[in-house]
Amino acid sequence: MDQVMNGVRRFAHWGLWLGGALILLAAVLIGIDVLMRKFLNRSIGGADELAGYALAIGTAWGLGAALIERAHIRIDSLYVLFPRKLRLLLDLTALLLFVAFFALMTWHGLGVVSQSWTSGSRSQSALETPTVIPQALWITGLLGFVIVGILLLLHALGLIMRGDLAGAGRTIGTRSAEEEVEDEIRDLKERADREGGG
Repeated sequence: MDQVMNGVRRFAHWGLWLGGALILLAAVLIGIDVLMRKFLNRSIGGADELAGYALAIGTAWGLGAALIERAHIRIDSLYVLFPRKLRLLLDLTALLLFVAFFALMTWHGLGVVSQSWTSGSRSQSALETPTVIPQALWITGLLGFVIVGILLLLHALGLIMRGDLAGAGRTIGTRSAEEEVEDEIRDLKERADREGGG
């Protein structure tokens, strides 16, 4: 299962890079459009539409990496006061509900993509983009996220069955302040090693 999770982690990080690149491109496009409007009284037609597609697709593709890295925002004021087993039960429940919600959203999204494909829908803009293209990219990102979530849930359940409650907590629980500090120290050391070696 560890090899599977390593593959899942690579896939999720690839999706994160793709999503980040799309959002960066959207920001650049909007910046150019704003400058053109200000100084040339011209506009890139459909820049806002393309930026909207990029934001939706980029977010969908980045969700898996956020889940793997436990970067989704969670309110844990009382959570940290609970015993480990109760925290783990809450983590499993939260992950199950989270993945179930996105699975439901993906299911309904597939219906939208299918309808756009069948009817040949196009955007109501100057670009007249076939809506199936951005929708298919978006739904693929959501589907990838659901698969990542299911595999993460199975991995956590496997750790629990082997009696590794701490490992399961590190896999699906909220990041503790100590983990955040350890990550920052490790990043600083790696950066110092690169700068010293370069």
